[in-house]
Amino acid sequence: MGLTYFNWSSGKDSALALYQIQKSQFLKVSKLVTTVNAEYDRVSMHGLRIELLEQQAQQMNIPLHKIFLPGNVSMKQYDSIMVDEMNLLKRQGFTDCIFGDIFLEDLKAYREAKLHTVGITAHFPLWKKNTKQLMESFIEDGFKAITVCVNANYLDDTFCGRIIDEAFINELPANVDPCGENGEFHTFVFDGPIFSKPVDFEIGEKVLRTYELSEDDEDNCFSKKDEPANWDNSFWYCDLLPK
Repeated sequence: MGLTYFNWSSGKDSALALYQIQKSQFLKVSKLVTTVNAEYDRVSMHGLRIELLEQQAQQMNIPLHKIFLPGNVSMKQYDSIMVDEMNLLKRQGFTDCIFGDIFLEDLKAYREAKLHTVGITAHFPLWKKNTKQLMESFIEDGFKAITVCVNANYLDDTFCGRIIDEAFINELPANVDPCGENGEFHTFVFDGPIFSKPVDFEIGEKVLRTYELSEDDEDNCFSKKDEPANWDNSFWYCDLLPK
């Protein structure tokens, strides 16, 4: 079997999926792969500073590969860049990859189809698991995370910059998935069993940002997941500052 890379978002679903893979020893992750907004030097959609992403990788002792995307990337641009990057990984010996997706069928099919064209097999260790139970396991296993981005169409600013705990889960509106699987919120994981020590940070300012959908993408809105785009356009971000 060839090498395996992990599609690392910096958030809770990725952390849970990686932890499950490490416990099962089904695959050994040799690299983390993360998409980054080249305009702001931040993790795509999450808005997390690259320095904190790099500290995560350091505390997990896994090499990190960053894929830089244009600030307002279109679907066509995204596909082109990702095909080039996947071909590069394939040439480096990678044959398998892992995602933290849970139940978005169209996104799963999209990922599998694109990877099939370059000969890479996708694995989804959290697939079809109960999202409420996953969040309970996340907390019980000792993971710690903070919300860094929330969809303003679902949640107000009071949910942004909050630690993920039982109170947070219980206060979510009924139309919000407990894992934010529909893109309702995104998190930064700063501690847990996959880290050698916690990632230290300070909480910065909170801002509301609104984005425009590119004309190239108007007929390609296949999902509300964070990749390759989230078609809701208004988000609260909480800036985290490395210490």
